[in-house]
Amino acid sequence: MLHIDRRSLRFRLLAWLGGVALFVVVTTWLLHGILLQNLARDFLGERLQREANHAVAQLEQDQTAVPTALDSVSQGYQVFHHLYVLRFNGSVSASDPQWQQQLAPLLEENGDALVDVKHNDQHMLVYRRHFEWQGSNGVLLVGEDFSQVEAGLATLHWWVGGIAAVLLGMLIILNMLAVNRGLTPLWQLRQQLEALRSGKRDRLLLVAPSELDELVDQLNWFMDDIDHRLQRSRESVANLSHALKTPLAAITQVLRGNRPIDENRRHKLLSRIEDINAQLAAELRRSRIAGPNAGRMANVTRDSSRLIEMFRSLYPERIFNLTHSAGEKDLVPIEAHDFSEILGIVLDNAGKWANRCVNCDIAASATTLTLTTDDDGFGVAEEDLSRLGERGTRLDERRPGYGLGLSILAQLIARYSGHSRFERSPLGGLRVTVTLPLAVEVIN
Repeated sequence: MLHIDRRSLRFRLLAWLGGVALFVVVTTWLLHGILLQNLARDFLGERLQREANHAVAQLEQDQTAVPTALDSVSQGYQVFHHLYVLRFNGSVSASDPQWQQQLAPLLEENGDALVDVKHNDQHMLVYRRHFEWQGSNGVLLVGEDFSQVEAGLATLHWWVGGIAAVLLGMLIILNMLAVNRGLTPLWQLRQQLEALRSGKRDRLLLVAPSELDELVDQLNWFMDDIDHRLQRSRESVANLSHALKTPLAAITQVLRGNRPIDENRRHKLLSRIEDINAQLAAELRRSRIAGPNAGRMANVTRDSSRLIEMFRSLYPERIFNLTHSAGEKDLVPIEAHDFSEILGIVLDNAGKWANRCVNCDIAASATTLTLTTDDDGFGVAEEDLSRLGERGTRLDERRPGYGLGLSILAQLIARYSGHSRFERSPLGGLRVTVTLPLAVEVIN
């Protein structure tokens, strides 16, 4: 049994195109019948009018008695027409007495006109002509049987309908060929997606219509993003393996040894375990980076306000000031967790090194998002500013940490094709400026 998928694009296109073609053909055919009959009626009516005028002119030029004129008209019009009726001085003559009674009401009406008269199965087209001759008024009716003409028109109309039906069938076949041809890129896309799923290819290479360009680009971006995340996961596993191998070996050696664990050795063990915990936390934070293709939005005002309140609780001795000029750009195309991670790393770094005050300004325009954070701490020497963001780099051991926060910040910013700048703050400490474009392509 033939299965029709009503949800398929091919079925919908054929249904719409076929429906439109059927509507146009049927409407044209109906209008053809109406216009053809009107043209025939107007043509015959004009001919009857000319011949009625000609008959009246003959009467006006005839100087014989009226009965002789009537007889002359009768003989002439019995040859050239199916019917005539003439009323003059109360006398009525007709070429066909059977129609005299049917046409009698027309003799009483005023004005010259073309009139349709139907009787039984006959359709008579009659032209009424008023005239004046020798001081008397008369009415002449000249008619012709329109039924035969209508029969011929009906035959012609149905022939045209048959030809239109054949053309409609050809149009539907051509529509099917055109739709199949037009949907070829979609079938190629489906085949390439199947090849992607089976691992036979890693990207879509498709000569597609311009309407599909963005779709193909988006699919390639998503696949590149998946590849990038897979590569990042592998790198994270390798980094963890390398970073944890040495401290785990040291802890295992200590636990297997026979030497007692004194306070000094216990402190070293705790330090090793804290290093392991920091490495695990850092890699987990990296793994949560969604990137610009995640299709998520961050609410600048809401998310930044929550972070400020959290850091005010973490560093109660510090004053955190937040200003933002997001305006109409309160929602930005950055994954909410990534935005919180970026701003959180900057605020946490400022909270650790500030003496008293931390100022954070967020500015959003149509194309960029800028985060500027200032603290009033001791700052960083000019020659060391370029080293900030290097993995594991700690320029000051007076505060707890492992030097991983700013390196994670650099990775996050790179994922969004942004950049960061470290410089001396007007408050005396460090100024960190992060600029993120709001319309970016994924970085591979």
